[in-house]
Parts: sequence; C-alpha cells; structure tokens
Amino acid sequence: MADEHILDRPIWHALTTRQAGLALAEGVARRFAPDIGPLAGARDESDESLTDLSRLLPSEGVIALFADEKHPLPPGGVLEKAGEGVQMVATAPFGEQSSDGLLALGDDDAAEMLALALLTEPGPFAARTHRLSQFWGIRENGRLVAMAGERLQVPGFSEVSGVCTHPDARGRGHAVRLLKFVAAQIEARGETPILHSYSANAGALKLYESLGFAARRTFMFRFVRRA
Repeated sequence: MADEHILDRPIWHALTTRQAGLALAEGVARRFAPDIGPLAGARDESDESLTDLSRLLPSEGVIALFADEKHPLPPGGVLEKAGEGVQMVATAPFGEQSSDGLLALGDDDAAEMLALALLTEPGPFAARTHRLSQFWGIRENGRLVAMAGERLQVPGFSEVSGVCTHPDARGRGHAVRLLKFVAAQIEARGETPILHSYSANAGALKLYESLGFAARRTFMFRFVRRA
C-alpha cells in the first residue's frame, strides 16, 4: 500500500528487502525457514495474500503473524494462541556502549542459546535464529545466562530481539546492558532500533520506555496452525 509505513508490515518488508535471502516464498507471502523461526507476513490482507499465506502453513507447528485483530486468518488455518503486542521505536540516542564482559555468540553457542530461549521465552526462537544477526551474551562460571541480538531488519530499522536472562541471574542488569549494547550497534550503522513486546508485560514496557523507546502502534501476535 502506497501510504503504508514500512514498520506497519515489518515481517513482509524484512523478507522482501534486507532479509529476502532467508525467505520461503509463496506468491505474495513470505516466511522464515522453520529452523530460523515462525514469523510470516504477506503484502496485504487480500484473498490472494491470505491464500498464499495458507500455503506456508507447516504440516506441524505454526506461523506467527503480526496482524490487526479484524484481519481474517489464512484459509485452512486455526488460531492456536494470540496476544496484543506493542511496537516500540527508539527516540533517544544510545551513544557508545561498552562491550566489556559481553561475548559474541555463534554456532558453537547455538544449543545453549536455544535452551536459554526455551526456558525464558523472549519470543519465537529456533535452532538457527542466532543466524539472523550477531547475538551477544554474558556467561557466569562458564554458563550462558543472558543474551540479546537482532531479528527483523528493514531499510532504516532493525529489531532488538531475543533479550533474555536466566532466572538464576536476574536482577544484575544483564538484560539492560545487552539491550543497550545491541541498540547502540544498530544506531552506529545509521539505523533506528525497534522492538516488539506483549502489551500485558507492563514491567518490560516500563523498562523500554525508561531506555528511550516509545510505543508506535499496537497489533496482534497471532500463532496459526494448519487445521
């Protein structure tokens, strides 16, 4: 749509621009490979787009959509769960952030990253989600206890994502350090950091606001499986 902002449909725009090489495509619908994550999107809410999205529904598992509540589901799809989300955009500079104590994570850390994400549920995370960007972590006594990285990337914006801390290591400022560091890396490239959170997570929203993020819009996280 000509008057639509690129952040109104971030999954579609990510998978047709900067992350097009990671897309599985069906007509005017796109999704990440299942081992990267379930995020999927389409050009619009037309019958053509919804039909193409339905072709991306896996035989097992779900696709995850950012949608307005009034939008219909893809034909043949059943809503597994949903929740209201908030899209936030950084409005203040992060400046230079120290990397002291932060470790660049990679393939050798993938199993630990997945285990930490499954324990803490920062959002959809799969075996190869760490390949979306450079993720950073903190270890204590050799154990990965916190991490953060980037997920959706569209022209001019990149999403801080996967921010999580092991329950045993909370209250030490790890998540804030990592979030600020990743946001500063995005900013240093001349882009604007964004993030997405559930509306019900009042504590997280308050933290993000204190760090200079402002709510831009609300939407529905929808997890859809094949009927």
